[in-house]
Amino acid sequence: MGFFKQAFTVILIGLYTIPQRLSSAGVAVIGIAGVVVVLVGVLSIAEGFEKAMVGAGRPDRAIVMRQGADSEMSSGIGGPEVDLIKQAAGVQKNGAVSVASAEMFVVVDVNRRSTNTGSNVPLRGVDSEVLAVRPEAKIVEGRMLNFGTNEVVVGRAASQQFSGLRVGETFRSGQTQWPVVGVFETGGTAAETEIWCDVRSLQGAFRRGNSYQSVLAKLESPASFDAFRDSLSSNPQVNVDVEREADYYRKQSRTLTGLVQGIGWGVAFLMGLGAIIGAVLTMYSAVIARTREIATLRALGFGSFPVLLSILGESMVLALAGGILGGALAYAGFNGFQTSTMNWQTFSQVAFGFAVTPQLLTQGIVYALIMGLLGGVFPAIRAARLPISKALREL
Repeated sequence: MGFFKQAFTVILIGLYTIPQRLSSAGVAVIGIAGVVVVLVGVLSIAEGFEKAMVGAGRPDRAIVMRQGADSEMSSGIGGPEVDLIKQAAGVQKNGAVSVASAEMFVVVDVNRRSTNTGSNVPLRGVDSEVLAVRPEAKIVEGRMLNFGTNEVVVGRAASQQFSGLRVGETFRSGQTQWPVVGVFETGGTAAETEIWCDVRSLQGAFRRGNSYQSVLAKLESPASFDAFRDSLSSNPQVNVDVEREADYYRKQSRTLTGLVQGIGWGVAFLMGLGAIIGAVLTMYSAVIARTREIATLRALGFGSFPVLLSILGESMVLALAGGILGGALAYAGFNGFQTSTMNWQTFSQVAFGFAVTPQLLTQGIVYALIMGLLGGVFPAIRAARLPISKALREL
């Protein structure tokens, strides 16, 4: 009998006898599934946060801030510079009007609905061109704010999670009352955590004069970015840095996503050690239970290597079952779960949904198979080395 035929036959026999050891096999499957649930669940936090942040950026938009600033909070641009930025090469025009929004970014203290505790919520002052610059933003409840007033529109996530931010309600910041007249959506991006108001009203409320923190410009095309950046970098009247919006938000998300991914893999590694030990014990029990079967196969002329593959195959199948079960539970329990956390670059809340992606599910299943391989290798070696004479005594 050829090697491959022997290996295939022995593996099938091992899989066929799994129901006879269902309790021990179930322990291994559940242990590996638990590790995959935790791994995928934690990594889905980082995936969801990064998706919300990077998804806020578009290739045909550029953000301009003061040179050296790493976030809007640390940036400052004067009114005359803003006018020059809006007239730079590459900016899309709507007639004679530049499609660009000069903006301010501050954080205001608003209570969270679930806990009634204060949270830093972004309050963004925007230009009247904001909806042209951000075409993905749609008013889904109420109406757009009237510029020149204290009216605000609120992102859907902020409206749902924080008090006083529903249409018809009013929240206070300092001595200023801000009535909410509308709710907008941006496709689940970080902007849905923000409150938008007239930038000039915000300048007056915070005594900022004719100063801004950033300019968000819609470009004629993604390819116009270089012309726009070069136009400003060669202009001695402005002292600014220019980035693609997606690159800016990607850097904003890097700290938190790196931290969460490190925690996720660290916890999964520690739990994986326990799952591997459980798999080793399960497969040793399988070897003991299959001693007579192995002796019979060896006496019939089956080689030791097909026996080794049989034990490894059984271990990998159990691991695959655990990985699929863990992935399914993680998807059902975490995907789309809404929460918010701190953006450590701006010290403001960002609402996002956990994202269990196909890539994360694949990582979970691969990690499960690695645990199954490590858990089955030593019992498989023992089974392959089992002396035929000793095994036959069990008959």
